[in-house]
Amino acid sequence: VENKLIRKDKSIIIPGSGVNIQEFKPMKVKRNGNAFRFLLIARMLWDKGIEEYVEAARIIKQKYKNVEFLMLGATGVNNPSAIPEEKIKEWEKEGVIKYLGTTDNVKIEIAKADCIVLPSYREGTSRVLLESASMEKPIITTNTTGCNNIVKDGLNGFLCKVKDAKDLADKMEEMLSLDEETRKLMGKRGREKILKEFDEKIVIKKYLELIRECLIET
Repeated sequence: VENKLIRKDKSIIIPGSGVNIQEFKPMKVKRNGNAFRFLLIARMLWDKGIEEYVEAARIIKQKYKNVEFLMLGATGVNNPSAIPEEKIKEWEKEGVIKYLGTTDNVKIEIAKADCIVLPSYREGTSRVLLESASMEKPIITTNTTGCNNIVKDGLNGFLCKVKDAKDLADKMEEMLSLDEETRKLMGKRGREKILKEFDEKIVIKKYLELIRECLIET
């Protein structure tokens, strides 16, 4: 529309593929220790803002002792932006992050986390953020398309600048400063937003309506 390739009255925005709100819902799990857990879920790519996540973790760890920074996602992906496994091992050896590898049950890891972080440079509508918000987790993500349509700053999480580790650390510190009830309220607001805008039933209905309109026009 901005480049005048299509008319505005002939375009519609569909909110990604949506999320199964029955599968991704709040759940209680047992976890070891009482450290505050930040969790990044993504393929291990530089473009996911992982370098900024690690640098922000260094900044926070200088001020706070009982905080963990976890990363979950595949390494060795065939992508120019792929982070070498050796680099991740270096970060682990440094003690700044803990790499969890991959899992077939991401819900458990989301449930164990206190805050989900995705400082990505660019996204489509992020499935990780949809699933995390649906599970009532407060989120820190970048103020970029595909992320800021899911997270509203101060409502269900915080938005940080792209490629800015210091700003990300500031938002992490702001999250840490909140009391537990306020973080829970953020999480509840996130699920409310998912129910209204990103329930996969709503998305599928929009797709079907669009297909029906196209068939009528042809």
